[in-house]
Amino acid sequence: MRNVKYTFWQDAEFFLGYLNEYPDYWTQGYSKEELLDNLKDLLVDLESGEVPFIRKVEEMAVA
Repeated sequence: MRNVKYTFWQDAEFFLGYLNEYPDYWTQGYSKEELLDNLKDLLVDLESGEVPFIRKVEEMAVA
């Protein structure tokens, strides 16, 4: 098991969000629980290699 950071917000009746490592790929749900399920499914899709041209955000150390 690992921890994955995500960002979410509520807009009217939907919870919207994205995985912080993949900010270009949003998903939604009617509840926060549904949003989390959709984010987990999205992570599987993105890490499977089936989605082309994925942009990622990472950190680097600068002296």
